[in-house]
Amino acid sequence: PSTTLFRSGIVATAAATLPVHWPGLRVFGTVIWLLAATWLAVLAVAEVIHWTRYRPAALGHARNPVMVQFYGALPMAMLTVGAGALLLGPALIGAHAALVIDAVLWPLGTLTGLASSLAVPYLMITRLRITPDGAFGGWLMPVVPPMVSAATGALLVPHLPAGQVRLTMLLACYAMFGLSLIASLVLIPQIWQRLVQHSVGPAALVPTLWIVLGPLGQSITAANLLGGVAGLAIPHPYAAAFAVFGVVYGVPVWGFAALWAALATALTVRAARQRLPFSLTWWSFTFPVGTCVTGTIALAGHTGADAFRWAAVALYLGLVAAWLLVSVRTVRGGWRGTLLRAASPAANHADEVPRLTPVAE
Repeated sequence: PSTTLFRSGIVATAAATLPVHWPGLRVFGTVIWLLAATWLAVLAVAEVIHWTRYRPAALGHARNPVMVQFYGALPMAMLTVGAGALLLGPALIGAHAALVIDAVLWPLGTLTGLASSLAVPYLMITRLRITPDGAFGGWLMPVVPPMVSAATGALLVPHLPAGQVRLTMLLACYAMFGLSLIASLVLIPQIWQRLVQHSVGPAALVPTLWIVLGPLGQSITAANLLGGVAGLAIPHPYAAAFAVFGVVYGVPVWGFAALWAALATALTVRAARQRLPFSLTWWSFTFPVGTCVTGTIALAGHTGADAFRWAAVALYLGLVAAWLLVSVRTVRGGWRGTLLRAASPAANHADEVPRLTPVAE
């Protein structure tokens, strides 16, 4: 559920920064943000109940080699809802209330995101044995939250007191940018290697290939947003260097993201022709594309290139179409109960999920 939440939140935040002024666009983004904020409150209560009343089941998720990868979803949900408050909330609840919401959600999302980026790799190293064909896009989920913190933290920098507080925030965001980027650069080649040497794998996992776009697009967003506010916290020439870095880094990475998007599209079409069953992994079609939208918007703003401006619009239209499709299918599956049934033993078979097995203690 938290995966659907942060992937809905990106639709709202992207709408707030899209370089076009369509009638109703901001209202649409605000409605999506309100839905995401409401769902976050519901999930927070549900998570507390789950850990207090159903602790064995909650611990089972932490020990599940596939489920554990998605512990990064809830931190990203908090961060996107908080960013949405700053971008869309002032017109609805006032600037002060919007700032308070983000001032609460950003630290919570950042701390839990840092925890996931450490705890999940630790469990994979110490408690899980991974086969050569075990890598999949979900491996990136635990290490992406610090990159989201870096991007959304840039929105808070102007609101902090000038001096050491603002400088510390900026440098912390850049440190989290590096943490997430380098971890992603370690993992993405393993996913590529798995594709080349061991094929795509089960059809249900094909949508997770789109997750690779997440750290790529979000890093472009973070580099440019942080570069845009660096001058408020750090002196010349470093402020100018950070601003330039956003474009110098962002354009080449945008090119690789375009290549990966084309590859993921081709593999998804191939899987669809061979029957691609609906599952919650379809939400991988949304948030990663959303980060590419925000990254493209940032590049358009810093370079003034119309090509990036219209690419952002095209990507956003694709994002909304994917979000509507997956939302409808999710509601339908939830209403019918097909998405809420407990997994059968076959669902843990090597043909259905990456082959990761617990190491005997």
